Amino acid sequence: MEAHFSPSVLIANIVLMAMLGVITIAIIRLRSLFAIVMLGGVYSLVSAAWFQAMDAVDVSFTEAAVGAGISTTLFLAAMLLTVRTAKPSKPIKKRWAPLAVVLATGAALVYASVDLPVFGSAEAPANAHVGKAYIEATPSDVGTPNIVTAVLASYRGFDTFGETVVVFAAGVAVILLIGFGERARAASDWRGKDEEQDENFSDDSHLILRVVSKFLIPLIAIFAFYVHFHGEYSPGGGFQAGVIFAVAVMLYALIFGLKAAMTAFPPVWARAGAAIGVAIYGMTGIICMINGGDFLDYDYIFGPPVEGAHHGHHNWPQITGIIGVEVGVVVAVACVMITAFYAFAGRVPEIRDEDW
Repeated sequence: MEAHFSPSVLIANIVLMAMLGVITIAIIRLRSLFAIVMLGGVYSLVSAAWFQAMDAVDVSFTEAAVGAGISTTLFLAAMLLTVRTAKPSKPIKKRWAPLAVVLATGAALVYASVDLPVFGSAEAPANAHVGKAYIEATPSDVGTPNIVTAVLASYRGFDTFGETVVVFAAGVAVILLIGFGERARAASDWRGKDEEQDENFSDDSHLILRVVSKFLIPLIAIFAFYVHFHGEYSPGGGFQAGVIFAVAVMLYALIFGLKAAMTAFPPVWARAGAAIGVAIYGMTGIICMINGGDFLDYDYIFGPPVEGAHHGHHNWPQITGIIGVEVGVVVAVACVMITAFYAFAGRVPEIRDEDW
């Protein structure tokens, strides 16, 4: 059985792919790092729209939150530690080796794609074997309408735990390499400049942004909680929710200043929250082991399951376990992203508009 595109969907896919190609060429040719970062965020937004058109809603959600949101903000913070314009590139005749490698790799990928199954084909391995098994078993085993959440948090919960630990390790690496909070600010010799900058900074600057953000930032935070607690019913989950919450804190820092953000969300909260999030995820699995099950076997979250018991429409042990680990993910991811932002942004003074 082959999938068939409607003309409108096919046209939309072609347009989106063409936009991605144009943005890629523009990024390659530009030398302004600020423009490159902004176009990178646009690229992520267009990619999210393309994923949505391909019915990959959860992937689209993640790309929009991570690619267009958190990555753009972190790139902006990191860019402040370097020059604003890339060095002039060498003539193309002096870069034939990298060009040859890129062309060879692209040709190999195109050649390999010929043997891929037709998009949406029921006979594709992903749809005929493990994917089909997840679709058939999720209603009875887990009881969540969102099968993606069931796969990531239940069937592959141990893998997701490893990914959460990797995110935590990345935050620790950033702290060790760059510093954090006051230590990072001291590296940029801020302590003698804070008072002078505060005197020269007008409270009336960006007045519209400040007023609008006071309404927008709380809504972003509330939406993060909605995405988290509604993840088992609709696209979303702990990772997306953590990134969205971190974006709210970063937006506050960009508009009101880093010192104000560190006052509203102290660095110690971010440091402790990153570790607490991983601990919450791990403790959920340990509770299952204490009750006689395997690690992250949510059927034992309330104790040994009763043989022959019927959970009805909702499998509450599974849903409770999923919510528990998702709480760990959202806390860990949000705090690690805020940690990275504080580490990068804390090494430079407040940036004026003319400095961009």
